[in-house]
Amino acid sequence: MTSDASAAVDIRGALLRLRRATGLPVAFGGVVESGRPRVRITELSGTTTLALSALAVTSGNGLGGKAVALARPCAVTDYSSSRHISHEYDVPVAAEGLRSVLAVPVVVRRRVRGVLYGALRTAQPLGDRTLSAAVEAARDVEQALVVREEARGLLAAVRPAADPHAAGVVREQVREAHAALRALAPRITDPALRAELLDACALLTGATPACGVGLAPRELDVLACVAAGATNATAAARLGLSPETVKGYLRSAMRKLGAHTRGEAVAAARRAGVLP
Repeated sequence: MTSDASAAVDIRGALLRLRRATGLPVAFGGVVESGRPRVRITELSGTTTLALSALAVTSGNGLGGKAVALARPCAVTDYSSSRHISHEYDVPVAAEGLRSVLAVPVVVRRRVRGVLYGALRTAQPLGDRTLSAAVEAARDVEQALVVREEARGLLAAVRPAADPHAAGVVREQVREAHAALRALAPRITDPALRAELLDACALLTGATPACGVGLAPRELDVLACVAAGATNATAAARLGLSPETVKGYLRSAMRKLGAHTRGEAVAAARRAGVLP
């Protein structure tokens, strides 16, 4: 699946969550086209016509284009009469019967990657709760895109390097990134995305885990941090745990691996194929 296709899938899910959270009757959105300063509307939820389907919204034009240009949420109470936006898209918006509309950009590494819209068919203010829910939905998409891009970059980095020194550098980078992704996974609320991330982590180990190791997910998270050079306090901060809890997980992992030191535990976990 291409990055744009993945982003479209993420936007589709975010629109459904936005409607459930706010009760908005209509939500739609799309991604910024590659190499062009415009958003193509591809995802529709709750619409009754195809007026908005495949609409290309140029940066700076209309409500969504304004959100793209400013890289921040924008809203209007009555789209057709608003003096705060340009009106290139009044016809399709009117055809769908939309009045109050908000647009929230999806921003990844300071670059707008897409826009989520929510709308009412009546002219009334969209409150802070609705705007906050829309921003949260956009953040979900942003997080998903960052995770996927990190995973793709890491998998590319696993390719063997001819220079032994370069290979060693890449190996350490992979280990550090593996630890970072393991730490991120428990904070991801989307089960499918979390599973995808953990699958990528498994690929980074470069081996099939041996049977009988039996490490719990949190024990593996702690070991991944330790393998990347983190102290117990640093691992606790990354994982959102207390230092004592980290020590407990580490002791348990060491016992399962038959190790007496942190270094022995990491080495044993690598031999078992559960750490890169």
